[in-house]
Amino acid sequence: MSHRPVAVVLALGLALAACGTDAGDAGGKQEITVWLMKDSTTEDFASRFEAEFERDHPDLDLDLQVQEWNGITQKVTSALASTDPPDVIEVGNTQVAQYAASDGVADLSAKKTELGGDDWIPGLAEPGAVDGKQFGVPWYAANRVVVYRKDLFEAAGVTPPRTRDEWLAATDRLDEGDVQGIYLPGQNWYVLSGFVWDEGGDLARKSGDRWAGSLNTPEALAGADFYRRLQALGDGPKDSDEAKPQQTDVVAAGQVAQFIAVPGAAKLVEKANPALAGKLGFFPIPGKTADEPGAVFTGGSDLIIPLASPRQEGAYEVVKALAGEKWQVELAKAMNYVPNRTSLASAVGDDPGAAAMAAGAVNGHATPNSPNWAAVEARNPIKEFLTEVLTGADPATAAAEADQVITQALNSGT
Repeated sequence: MSHRPVAVVLALGLALAACGTDAGDAGGKQEITVWLMKDSTTEDFASRFEAEFERDHPDLDLDLQVQEWNGITQKVTSALASTDPPDVIEVGNTQVAQYAASDGVADLSAKKTELGGDDWIPGLAEPGAVDGKQFGVPWYAANRVVVYRKDLFEAAGVTPPRTRDEWLAATDRLDEGDVQGIYLPGQNWYVLSGFVWDEGGDLARKSGDRWAGSLNTPEALAGADFYRRLQALGDGPKDSDEAKPQQTDVVAAGQVAQFIAVPGAAKLVEKANPALAGKLGFFPIPGKTADEPGAVFTGGSDLIIPLASPRQEGAYEVVKALAGEKWQVELAKAMNYVPNRTSLASAVGDDPGAAAMAAGAVNGHATPNSPNWAAVEARNPIKEFLTEVLTGADPATAAAEADQVITQALNSGT
């Protein structure tokens, strides 16, 4: 999932008179800078958090600023290398390893228990930990669900499935006449990842200091085969992803029984075709058995504290508050996000899309935790592998070719 950039700058002026540092405002309040990405919160949430945090921490003064996503990687990298960086930065959960590799991020392992780390959802906690150290503190998550046409399901006499086998059977029944049982483009590699994780596989694995692509394994090939069987029950293109064409536009045409996306995609469908308002429902991606939903890629954000910040204590208080139960519940209600803790899943309220997303998040995962993973996505041989599988090529041969590209990218510079 793409991360929406949100940068908030919470300015806390640290009075370091002995060092001659600016003491901040006349009251001697400590100033801290916090970057959050655009659209991560509402203005109302940010205003309430600022007011209540300053009330509870009278020695701190917050100034919230929003950062754009475009160019943020270089901006954060430069900030971490500076002598006076922002004090708290929101980063995409899969970016933590990249930033931690700079040795410019504070290790918060000793604070994990206090921050509720034993209850964090895995798709945020795992990428925040690098080499056994917790650099990223989970903030919020989002993941894909199945968005379905309630009227078409009812007409076909099927109900939301709970297992893969039930899903295939229901989709086959829905795939009739002009109706596509499912719209699944051939290169939706995030969806493939979930099927691979369900089988116990992964996209790449680390052994010692070396990474290796792991698509050419029985587990990953089994995941790809399930993708092939499901994708065949619709007319999705085999050589493009969900953006070409925009899958919400395809669904809005009215002849698709279900598709896989974040819940917010339903609003785009309804906007394009108001006649579908009220006809869309949601269920978690089914797993191999009914006792656990299917694995999903967890997108979202973690909070990091730059090591060079001289305001570590104040920065930590901000992280603790944003990642704490009160503001996690407030954020979930405001944005329909999945909170960072499994025990807070009910905080999404009565929104059916958010509820389905939270139910699926318990089996959330992240991409391989390598600082070079961005290089894999830039080339993305996984998409090409999927197209090869869907067009009749030998899966093992296609997987071996993709693994070579993944391995080379992940070990670049080592």
